[in-house]
Amino acid sequence: MRSRSFLLGGALALVCLVLYTSSDLPESSRKQKESLRDATRQIASSQHALFIDRTKERFTDGINGEIDEREKVIVPIESRNNGTTKGFKRERKGFDENIIEIATVHEDQDLSELLKRAATPDKTIIMTAINDAWAAPGSLLDLFFASFHHGDRILHLLNHLVIVAMDQKAFERCKSLHPHCYFLKVDGLNFALEQSYMKGDYLEMMWRRNRFQQSILELGYNFLFTDVDIVWFRSPFPHLSQATDLIMSTDFFVGDPNSLGNYPNGGLLYVKSGKNTIEFYKNWQMSREQFPGKHEQYIFDKIKGELSARLGVKIQFLDTAYFGGFCQHGKDLSKICSMHANCCIGLENKLYDLRNVLEDWKNYRARMKERSFGYFSWRVPGRCIH
Repeated sequence: MRSRSFLLGGALALVCLVLYTSSDLPESSRKQKESLRDATRQIASSQHALFIDRTKERFTDGINGEIDEREKVIVPIESRNNGTTKGFKRERKGFDENIIEIATVHEDQDLSELLKRAATPDKTIIMTAINDAWAAPGSLLDLFFASFHHGDRILHLLNHLVIVAMDQKAFERCKSLHPHCYFLKVDGLNFALEQSYMKGDYLEMMWRRNRFQQSILELGYNFLFTDVDIVWFRSPFPHLSQATDLIMSTDFFVGDPNSLGNYPNGGLLYVKSGKNTIEFYKNWQMSREQFPGKHEQYIFDKIKGELSARLGVKIQFLDTAYFGGFCQHGKDLSKICSMHANCCIGLENKLYDLRNVLEDWKNYRARMKERSFGYFSWRVPGRCIH
């Protein structure tokens, strides 16, 4: 190990020397200099990350496709010494062995390049947002990842997950766990602490997140945004109509996915990139002036009908029998895709109930494997779930 570190250090020093001495190269050598700079990043990062080789074995054919027998899945590696995450393990479905390889961590903050790496062939990404309080060890991010590990054939979806960090500490934690991280820097605001509903910097954080979603659409990518206080059990994509422009989860579902009378919740939000949806987001942002002091979800509920009709944006809402929450949820675990800690105030309360929800799901899965059928549902009431 010491010899490997020595060789890596020597290679890094050599590349840095070449970069320094080549600073006066003519314009025609720019590409060569850029290649050397990329090599520097690769060597510098290879000591703390692992490489998921996308060239030798194929990934899934889109996010709805079948999983290839040799598909590579990104999984956090827990250190045997202190339980902290050190890198990524590549697992192959259908094989007993786990393959660990050296990797490159991209820190160039090139959003277009990041989206390109994470997107499916149809240019769709999954996205969530975190701050330090939500990303801390044992907090919501760890629980979020755990749900993919215990879900029904959804672990491969982490390959397409982009995590948006709202502060430096959250960004550092993200990089230790996951290859697709983006730091959304906001000068003069502190998003690191727990953001209580409608207090502190909560409003500004929600609106900055909304504007970032618009940026994703403007770059030509579809996205499925998920709050980090949602645990996943099954893939949501079979329930998302490709004929619909914007699909949102609900606090309370009225029985008709097309009804604008549903109670929207932006915690799970699918949007297709297009001129009409980009214009929808622009108007959504501008409507903030009409409703001062209100969050983006409240304003969406006020403007959704008018904007949908004027811009030709087709909107649908998700059934809480499949996409449940603490406000309203189904009890049939054979249908459930996700559970959201909505209608719940306080990080500790969310964690307490979500941990129980995940344990209930694991027990359900174990009983199904044993073919032990019968009534089985969530343990309620909890601190929030009822």
